[in-house]
Amino acid sequence: MKKLIALFITALTITSCIQVDENVVGTDGGSTGTNIDPTNFQGRISNETTTLDATKEYNLTGPFIIQDGARLVIPAGTVIKASGGTSSYIAVAQGGQIDVNGTSSNPVVMTSASSTPAPGDWGGLVICGKAPTNKGGSNGETATAEVSDLTYGGSIANDSSGSIRYLRVEYTGATFNGSKEFNGVSLFAVGSGTTFEYVQSYNGGDDGIEFFGGTVNGRYLVSTGSGDDSIDFADGWSGTGEYWYINKGTKAGIEGSNNGDNGNAEPKTTATLRNISIVGPGTEGAMYIKEGGGNWTVENVYVADFDLGIKLKDTDAPAIQSITDGNITFNPIQFDNITTKDQYTGAASYITEGNNTGAGNGKNAPTWAAGWTKGL
Repeated sequence: MKKLIALFITALTITSCIQVDENVVGTDGGSTGTNIDPTNFQGRISNETTTLDATKEYNLTGPFIIQDGARLVIPAGTVIKASGGTSSYIAVAQGGQIDVNGTSSNPVVMTSASSTPAPGDWGGLVICGKAPTNKGGSNGETATAEVSDLTYGGSIANDSSGSIRYLRVEYTGATFNGSKEFNGVSLFAVGSGTTFEYVQSYNGGDDGIEFFGGTVNGRYLVSTGSGDDSIDFADGWSGTGEYWYINKGTKAGIEGSNNGDNGNAEPKTTATLRNISIVGPGTEGAMYIKEGGGNWTVENVYVADFDLGIKLKDTDAPAIQSITDGNITFNPIQFDNITTKDQYTGAASYITEGNNTGAGNGKNAPTWAAGWTKGL
């Protein structure tokens, strides 16, 4: 899900491009969600706050869009079950906000409505902010997210799309075709004013969690059983990721890119990663430096049970140059049961090995993940 269409757009076009049910839920001036039918949860909210009821189970049957000026509040313990494949997802448009107020003992769960759930049963959670990305250009231009037709990007680094804490998304990743599919959580140019922590993607059909540009920080993230890469960042993401636990993914544990069309695009991806455990298997390496890479500062990372520790293609000249120039460093990293540590053949010393705790407990699940996650 890397192909996004660069787009300059007016406010009128933003409204017209959202393809959703015309039903408007909630009431102007605020709502407790009494106008939402839990058996047919879909539509959009605009210029209001709507709060779901944790005592009810919500059946997501189509797109639910939180538009500019609206806020959706989801209390601890709320369960949303989705049906409908690619037509079923929750999206936050630019200017909208979502507050997921789970707790460690009572998380919010977004999952499949199927009696035999499987990866790809529904879309996932899509959030579009106004922070910078390099997909539209280097001067705050915007782009369009392919799976929701929503605009993202801009120049507001501290933009807020709300607060997400203790959320588990399951069986996401519905597929349109081989190059267009949902992730568990997609963060498009989300700003640093957004809280994003204690989030797990479980058994998603595509990537678990992906940052498409933006400046949001991600803390205490878990990705388990992803059908593609576990956690991705790309398109000029400038943020800090810390305390990530990754296991049982299909391809790369972490895939980090700058820009798939231009590896030297500005603003460059600038990632600070610390306190991370990546446990295999996975066919694309524990960490994959891709499409220019950008700038990475990586500390206290523990990788285990992969054939390859750090993947790097010899045809990716911008990524190789980033390493050669000292803009990508791993200090320290611990390799446990790794056949080949890395694929870089240059002279630069960019790896320092050490004995690390990673996400907190090395290869094993960290204590901070207890209670609200599954499958570790």
